[in-house]
Amino acid sequence: MGGVFESSPSSRRSGLLRLAAGCTALLALVGYLVLHLVTSGSTPPRCTVRGPGQNGTPFTLQPEQAVNAATIEAVGSSRGLPERAITIALAAAMQESGLRNIDYGDRDSLGLFQQRPSQGWGTGAQIRDPVYAAGKFYDHLVTVPGYSRLPLTVAAQRVQKSGFPQAYAKHEPHASLLAAALTGRSSAAFSCTSHVGSSTAGDVTRVQKKLMREFGRDVLPVPRAAVRESGSSGSPRAAAGSGAAGGATLEVPVRAVRTDGGDARRGWELAHWAVAHATELHIAQVSYGGRVWSSSNSDGAWRPSGAESGAGVRGEVRITIVQ
Repeated sequence: MGGVFESSPSSRRSGLLRLAAGCTALLALVGYLVLHLVTSGSTPPRCTVRGPGQNGTPFTLQPEQAVNAATIEAVGSSRGLPERAITIALAAAMQESGLRNIDYGDRDSLGLFQQRPSQGWGTGAQIRDPVYAAGKFYDHLVTVPGYSRLPLTVAAQRVQKSGFPQAYAKHEPHASLLAAALTGRSSAAFSCTSHVGSSTAGDVTRVQKKLMREFGRDVLPVPRAAVRESGSSGSPRAAAGSGAAGGATLEVPVRAVRTDGGDARRGWELAHWAVAHATELHIAQVSYGGRVWSSSNSDGAWRPSGAESGAGVRGEVRITIVQ
């Protein structure tokens, strides 16, 4: 009668020793790879949002998500909408697409808000344009009576008509935190790490066009927009340690457009937008309100800019693009 094969004690000990040796080697390899990633600066770019006072657990996004969130905010701002409208829009996009401009979905749903061409939201190409998609969301939201006083789930559902209306609720805390930063109510609360290098050239004109398309043409009147080459005669001095030498600095005038905030809030709104788009637009440095963000800082944090930079003193946000 056959039996179950049992290994001898010595065989079992030998097997355990081999397993332990293999695990030790694997852990050593993992440790090396982690150390290599950290020390080589090749960790993936990320963006971080913190609440007022920089307390609490930060909310982290990938660069693609940050760009889309900043665009949603800018489109709402260009329409003079309150922060509550932007919070609702961000929560809806978080639920529908994870703040990603996807080209698939339920039936013919597309884009950030999973809008459907067959339901009159626009063509597929239009819906895949984040500026257009955000605008269509706001077009519908402002027709909802008292939307700013409604629970977020109710307001979002009146626009989206989702099969899971309560799903928006779980995104409200992060959407509120993100809206406070992107609208400028929380200063220096939005930061990103970036892999923009000195060899990666940007385009000032591209930055200007994107600013005007998302915030409206009044954000940066072209005839009065100041663009200076760092290091040239009469150019602004780069903040100490910024690594911005050799770039072109776009000076964006700060003019309050909200009834619920002043110039400072508008300045941080524009500054945070620029940081969110840093990787995409090859932005090396952003200065405002006595603070500077630089792509050369491995942690992506805002730092005091120093008195010599004059950041924000003249009512402007300085955006330095790699040239």
